[in-house]
Amino acid sequence: MLAANACERSGAGLTWLMVPESIYSIAAARCDGAVVTPLPATAEGGLSEKAWPAILAALGKADACVIGPGLGAGTEARELVKAVLREAECPLVLDAEALNACAREPELLTACRAPLLLTPHEGEFKRLGGDLSEGRLAGALRFCEVYPPLHLILKGYGTLICHGEDVRVNPTGGPVMAKGGSGDVLGGILCALLAQGFAPDFAAGCAVWLHGRAGDLAAAELGEYSVTPSDLIAYLPRAFQMLAAE
Repeated sequence: MLAANACERSGAGLTWLMVPESIYSIAAARCDGAVVTPLPATAEGGLSEKAWPAILAALGKADACVIGPGLGAGTEARELVKAVLREAECPLVLDAEALNACAREPELLTACRAPLLLTPHEGEFKRLGGDLSEGRLAGALRFCEVYPPLHLILKGYGTLICHGEDVRVNPTGGPVMAKGGSGDVLGGILCALLAQGFAPDFAAGCAVWLHGRAGDLAAAELGEYSVTPSDLIAYLPRAFQMLAAE
């Protein structure tokens, strides 16, 4: 829901949120404009294999896709990640459980024909095989050397945006970003910018800057203790105005 609402706030013309039917009513009530689609669920409440045809059909029409937030960690979820990676022809953003699925099977990181953007925090990055023993910059560069087609957004203080040998350090954001759900907001922003046709490198840099600037604005008015991920979405319009004025 956070990813979908952030996508709507970031200029996407039409956002589709695919969820298990067991949480459809909750998701629909919490989404501002996204088309929330209920799909067959497993006994545990995750997306069933029966949901795949609808998901892959929507993927075939999409301009960009984010997968992972709220996905769950079951076998069906991992198999869905595999199917999406193999079928995607639009830019694909991987976060949360989609990253953990790739950590179990690293070969999936080379299975996607479309631009692939990863948004791990440090724990997820380590599970993906990233090495931080020599620092974040060295670890990010090494990872992109092993997987040169990927676009890596290594979240944390001074978020790194890496592709090949190119690395940028984001100057915005602060401690208020270190809350569960903040990364889902980033995924939604990034998906929206990709859907509008921006190149992955440019979209990644803008999304991270906007995400952090929204956090800075929220912290200045609400205080660092009280900012929630939903507040980041609420402050995105002002962040976009600031970016446009740069």
